[in-house]
Amino acid sequence: MPDLTPSIRSALRSSTMLALVLGFGLSLAPASNVQAFGAPESFAELAETISPSVVNITTSAMIAAPTDGMPMVPEGSPFEDFFEDFGGPGPGGPQRSEALGSGFVISEDGYIVTNNHVIEGADEIEIEFFSGERLKAKLVGKDPKTDIALLKVESDKPLPFVTFGNSDLMRVGDWVMAMGNPLGQGFSVSAGIVSARGRELSGSYDDYLQTDAAINRGNSGGPLFNMDGQVIGVNTAILSPNGGSIGIGFSMASNVVTKVVDQLKQFGETRRGWLGVRIQDVTPDVAEAMGLGDAVGALVTDVPEGPARDAGLVAGDVITRFAGQEVSDAGDLTRRVADAPIGEAVPVIVLREGRTETLQVTLGRREEAEAATMPASSPAPEAPKEMETLGLTLAPLDDDMRSRLGLDPSAEGLMVLKVDQASEAFTKGLTEGDLITEAGQQRVVRLQDLEDRIKEAKDAGRKSILLLVRRGGDPRFVALSIE
Repeated sequence: MPDLTPSIRSALRSSTMLALVLGFGLSLAPASNVQAFGAPESFAELAETISPSVVNITTSAMIAAPTDGMPMVPEGSPFEDFFEDFGGPGPGGPQRSEALGSGFVISEDGYIVTNNHVIEGADEIEIEFFSGERLKAKLVGKDPKTDIALLKVESDKPLPFVTFGNSDLMRVGDWVMAMGNPLGQGFSVSAGIVSARGRELSGSYDDYLQTDAAINRGNSGGPLFNMDGQVIGVNTAILSPNGGSIGIGFSMASNVVTKVVDQLKQFGETRRGWLGVRIQDVTPDVAEAMGLGDAVGALVTDVPEGPARDAGLVAGDVITRFAGQEVSDAGDLTRRVADAPIGEAVPVIVLREGRTETLQVTLGRREEAEAATMPASSPAPEAPKEMETLGLTLAPLDDDMRSRLGLDPSAEGLMVLKVDQASEAFTKGLTEGDLITEAGQQRVVRLQDLEDRIKEAKDAGRKSILLLVRRGGDPRFVALSIE
């Protein structure tokens, strides 16, 4: 038997005693197949192999000095930190400023991947290779939604490059290595593990790997490698109270990046599928209110003019499968639609009033779709006829309300005049000026309509009722308790 530390021996004795007290023989417990692997003896060989493919990126731009002598830098610009640190250009007109980032070569003919925010606003981009060679780069295309940009350099010799790996194969706890140009200090390597998967920050297509490998400013756009030297992420952001690494870094997953890069390389822009629906997650309370068995799928809250309406989708449908694949939530559907071919019919299975229906939707292109906008809501005026229920003070929509909210004369529903701050409605975000257009997936125009829907839900044994709430043109479903 191998030598065990006292703490391990004590733990084994404790677990043995617990099993005996509970009346279970240890021989009945299956042997664990879990194995813990030690850290690599060294990352040096891997670092030596991949280093020639990682690059430092220097961008520059002309920044105009305003009349007060302070630089005019757009908020969020890669040059913003430069001016905060170094004071910006002095008086006397425009000055050229520089910003630093990282990237990596993906083909011997000079295609380079980095973050969009690294090169945003730059009029000159210079690439520094591990060998010290410097080349000018041109922008091939960029995608702000995933913060990915594709560059191209011209070289008289084949360039060393790295390939993408499958980020879906990465497990929490797997070793990874990051390389880049942190804080402008030059080529630097850090190692850690995958801390989490499927992180979302702010974008519709977010699928980040979280890592504790040290990532700092200047690492943006650099690669995150697996132990086979394949790129499984593009280092993009950190969570930090002080701007430095505290072991919470985010890398856009390679399976998102490769699709974007392929389109940028082919078209110079992205071409994503567009279904034409507004959706939200099916939460447990929404599932209960709708009588669904599981809280899965994407709940359709609105169907403006577009492919989905043409195919027959309606608000209240729950999309459970898209193009033959199960849909787990709204984010999952968004990513699947984006990857689907434009102009081709795709089968979409929806759950509608307890039955499943299969619809064929011919997808449009998201970049060409114009989002419908409506004026933001404003506080509703008092109405002579009101009702208090579910923590809400409600009144039927009238012409004065429609005019104040910029709604179509045909718009109908119940306006929220007041929300009890001690109510569930308040905790779920309802506010004065919201418009309730459906209850129990049926239209409500009169106050009596809502009372009838609440009674029907109670008679059916439901614990909550589903309301369709519109605010400034953005609809969402909210389930409120009726017990």
